[in-house]
Amino acid sequence: MEEILRRWERNPMLIPRVMAVTLNIAVGRSGEVLERAGKVLEELTGQKPVERRAKRTIREFGIRKKEPIAVSVTVRGRKAVELLDRLAEAVGRSLKANSFDEFGNFAFGIKEHIDIPGVKYRADIGIFGMDVMVSVGRAGYRVARRRVERRRIPLRHRVSKLESIVFAEKYLNLRVRAE
Repeated sequence: MEEILRRWERNPMLIPRVMAVTLNIAVGRSGEVLERAGKVLEELTGQKPVERRAKRTIREFGIRKKEPIAVSVTVRGRKAVELLDRLAEAVGRSLKANSFDEFGNFAFGIKEHIDIPGVKYRADIGIFGMDVMVSVGRAGYRVARRRVERRRIPLRHRVSKLESIVFAEKYLNLRVRAE
């Protein structure tokens, strides 16, 4: 851990950063419930959410192929870090170590959206749980997504699980517990 921090001090461009925060509410059916879930995301982020559709029919759950069953929104930049700070309060600023993947991204769930500071309960909307996915990257990750001369990010430049945990503890003020 100390070695990682020393590397970051020597070269600040190696310090990971929050690339995007994606919020997802899956309700499992279309209609008014899905619209209310969309309102929750719009109030939280100030952005219009996108409907997600079912990939296949599942009779047991009453889901048909291409039926809208979830809403999601992706927030980037400074707004993403501010949103992540509020969402971290809802889970007590504590995450499990197995919430992090091998490329440094992490995810967690929020049982009730009213746990988020600044969000009030509204009877006309109800209560929704949500999934929060955080993409972590470094300067230079744009080369993988740009249109011209797209390139692969080499393994030595990718954010590892340990680096992401150190970043979350030091810069995002999250406590990562081993489980």
